Amino acid sequence: MEEGEKMDSNKIKGLELSKKYFEEVYLPVIKSEFPEVFEKMAAGLAGEGSECFGFDDEISQDHDFGPSCCIWLSSEDYEKYGLNLQKRLNELPKEFLGFRALNVSEFGDGRRGVLNTEDWFFKFLGDVKAPDNLYDWRLIPEELLATAVNGEIFMDNLGKFTKIRNDLEKYFPEDIRLNKIATRCMKMAQSGQYNYLRCMRRNEIVAARLAETEFINETIHIIFLLNKKYKLFYKWMPKALKNLKILGEKTYFLIEELVKLPVGAVNRKFQIIEEISANVILELKYQNIVPRQLTSDFLQDYGPFVQNKIEDEKLRNWNPAMD
Repeated sequence: MEEGEKMDSNKIKGLELSKKYFEEVYLPVIKSEFPEVFEKMAAGLAGEGSECFGFDDEISQDHDFGPSCCIWLSSEDYEKYGLNLQKRLNELPKEFLGFRALNVSEFGDGRRGVLNTEDWFFKFLGDVKAPDNLYDWRLIPEELLATAVNGEIFMDNLGKFTKIRNDLEKYFPEDIRLNKIATRCMKMAQSGQYNYLRCMRRNEIVAARLAETEFINETIHIIFLLNKKYKLFYKWMPKALKNLKILGEKTYFLIEELVKLPVGAVNRKFQIIEEISANVILELKYQNIVPRQLTSDFLQDYGPFVQNKIEDEKLRNWNPAMD
């Protein structure tokens, strides 16, 4: 591609664009003018933004889109080099392959540019490292955990940034996953298998729609849990759901049919709810999360069995309907 030629905006993904920008624009300058920083830094594109999940498209380009990346430094190095490095990076070409460069995010500090590693992780975790006990794990919203491990690290010369991400990518301790699965069983049963039909019989259309929506949300959540993946922000959950190996694509198309049906298609809607619930029950048995001899088709009956598998006594004794 000739210099100045614009890449096809329908084909280029933000992550690919930013990696090229880092390698061809940022990296040569950092290596030649800030060699002491180069030895200690991590670089990549991660955190907030659809491009960090690989879900950006042409519509995404209407805001905060363009070649950009994150340069992560320790607190000490950020204080020592951060201001001068950011100033130098701001002087680099404002356009790359036909796209306007974003040396910092349109939404302010902390998303792109030269960043403090500890501050970056604290924003998502409330700490500068992965949790080391069950109760700290419970405090972090899954959407933020997903955001902390997305994207791509282009380089990490010290390995410290990558080490924290690797610790997070090991996923929840099993007791936390089991508690979350138990809760999803209870909520899917209550919203979809029980309350949806009762609301429709009473002609409470708004309540029925709320029950249907909660069932969908809890369904997507449990599929993520069965795949040992953090669920994403609601806007991206369906896209990510389709790519999950366990029940992902099958569940996606059932949910898509469910939401496209007219309000009055009560019987078919309930059939879909029951089919999704049956699929989840089969997977719970396959993963040996619940006894295979159980015959109930009501997910609420499975929640207590899941909860009882938890080893931590305090967590095991909580109401399984509580996250």
